[in-house]
Amino acid sequence: MYDLIHIILAQTDTPKVIGVTLLVILIIAAFVFLLLVIKFFRLWLQAKLSRADVKFSELIGMWLRKVDIRTIVISKITAVQAGLSLSTQDLESHYLARGNVPNVVRALIAANRANIDLTLKTATAIDLAGRDILDAVQTSVNPKVIDCPDPEKGRDTVDAVAQDGIQLKAKARVTVRANIERLIGGATQETIIARVGEGIVTTIGSAITYKSVLENPDDISKSVLGKGLDAGTAFEILSIDIADVDVGENVGAKLQVAQAQADLRRAQAEAEKRRAMAFAREQEMRALVVENESKVPLAMAEAFKKGNLGVMDYYRMKNIMADTDMRDSIAKPKKKE
Repeated sequence: MYDLIHIILAQTDTPKVIGVTLLVILIIAAFVFLLLVIKFFRLWLQAKLSRADVKFSELIGMWLRKVDIRTIVISKITAVQAGLSLSTQDLESHYLARGNVPNVVRALIAANRANIDLTLKTATAIDLAGRDILDAVQTSVNPKVIDCPDPEKGRDTVDAVAQDGIQLKAKARVTVRANIERLIGGATQETIIARVGEGIVTTIGSAITYKSVLENPDDISKSVLGKGLDAGTAFEILSIDIADVDVGENVGAKLQVAQAQADLRRAQAEAEKRRAMAFAREQEMRALVVENESKVPLAMAEAFKKGNLGVMDYYRMKNIMADTDMRDSIAKPKKKE
C-alpha cells in the first residue's frame, strides 16, 4: 500500500496539486467571508452610519463567543446617539456576566439627561446586584409614593393603641427618592415600610389620649420623619403623610373586662376552696361528735357502777334531752312538701 501511494505521488505533478489545494482553500475562505459579510453587513453598516465604530472583527468575535450581536450593537448605537462614550468590550463583558445591557444603557442616558453622576461601573454593579437600575434612576428623578402598610401584604392599616386604651387605625403614604450612592448594599422599600409602621405605632402609643392624635395627625408625620428612618436604605424619605386615621376598638375596656372576669374566676375558685375546706372541717367535727357520743353510754355505765350517778339523775338528764329536742323542733321551720 505504501509503495502504491509513493508511485501515485511520483507520477503526479506536485506543484500543480499544491496550487489546486490552495485555490480550493482560498475559495472556501472567500465563501465563508462572503457569508459573514452578508450576515453582519447590515449591523456593521448601521453602526458605521451611526458613528458607533463597531469593527467587523468585533462582530465575528461576538458571534464566536455566542453574544447577542444585535443587542450589543443597538445598545452602543443608542448610547452614541445620546452622547455617551461606551466601548463595545464593556458592553460585551456585561452581557457575558448575564447583565441587562439595554437597561443599563437606558439608565445611563436617563442619568445623563438628569445631570445625575452615574458611571458605567456603578450602573453595571447595581444591575448585577439584582436591582433595577433604570427604575432607580427614574425614581431619583421622579420620586414615588409608597403605601404604609403595603396592601399586597394583606393589611390595610397600622393599628396602635393610645394610653387611654383606644385603638387607632392609620394609613400613611411615604414619598421617597432613590439614592444612587446607597443603592448597592442599601435596604429596600420593605425596610422603609417597616420603619415607618414602627414609628407610627410608637407615636400613637405615646399619646395621652386618642383625641390628640385625631386633632393633630400631622404630629405623627413630624415625629416619624424626625427619626431618620432612611438611614442605611437605598432611598431618601421626602415626606410622610397620614392619609387616614380611624378609631378602632376600646382595647383598654376589653382588657379591663377580661381582667375582671379573670379576677371573678379566681375569687370563685378561692371561695370554692374555702367552702370545701369548711365542709371537710364540719365532717371532721361531726365525726368527733359521733365518737364522743358513743362514749357517753360507757361513761354512764361506769358512773352507775361506781355509784356516781343515780336513777333520778339519769331520768333528769333524759328530761333535759327531751326538752332540748322539743325546743330544736320548734325552732326549725317545717319543710314544704
